[in-house]
Amino acid sequence: MNTARAALLCVAFALPAFAGAADQWHFKVTNATETRITKLQVSEDKKTWGDFDIGRGIAPGKTETLVWDSSTDDEGCEQWIRARFSDGSTSPPSKQNFCEDLDTPIEFTEE
Repeated sequence: MNTARAALLCVAFALPAFAGAADQWHFKVTNATETRITKLQVSEDKKTWGDFDIGRGIAPGKTETLVWDSSTDDEGCEQWIRARFSDGSTSPPSKQNFCEDLDTPIEFTEE
């Protein structure tokens, strides 16, 4: 089940050609910490978490635009998101509406 969910939630960094495409569901993430984000995870129920493929991660101080895989089109807009960092820590989950305000970054900060 987790493997299937992870495959459904796979995203990639948006290419400039797709950044403005109306059919691309995207969101932005800002790493406002001093530690690299190595993994983003989402969940509709805070019990089962799916991993995003974010490559080498998101460096401190950087903002990246991520694109949802089209296989997630039937999922709900409201989901929980959390970040895992290179030091092994995990951010607290925050509830986000991924169908609204797509250009305001979700910001991960130091606790």
